Amino acid sequence: MAANYRRFTVGPDPFDRTWDVLFQWQQTGISIRHADTVDVKFRLSTGPRTEEKVIAFPHPDLLTLTKELGRPLTDAFCLKLAALHLQNMIKTDQDMEKVLVTVPLPVMRQLAKELASQAPAGASR
Repeated sequence: MAANYRRFTVGPDPFDRTWDVLFQWQQTGISIRHADTVDVKFRLSTGPRTEEKVIAFPHPDLLTLTKELGRPLTDAFCLKLAALHLQNMIKTDQDMEKVLVTVPLPVMRQLAKELASQAPAGASR
């Protein structure tokens, strides 16, 4: 994935489409849907088709993950995990029919490993 997690292109998907992705916002789900999550919203487009996706991370799971990794829970970390998850969704067409996708802890762990493997040596978290 490119270093820009706020605006990027993903493709092709299983239908040979390329998607332009734009980060919209990030906030706690408790404020909008009474859920203990961190929600990250993206706008996706391919040709004339536009969609919205909200990637939701359960807050207790994020705390578990960051404790396991020995890192702070930051907005940037959540954005990067969400962008990676969305990229995987697009490439596999998994959960693309959903607007709200809640990511379980085992998947969050895998995303964190993927993110760590992309970081240049000596890069800050």
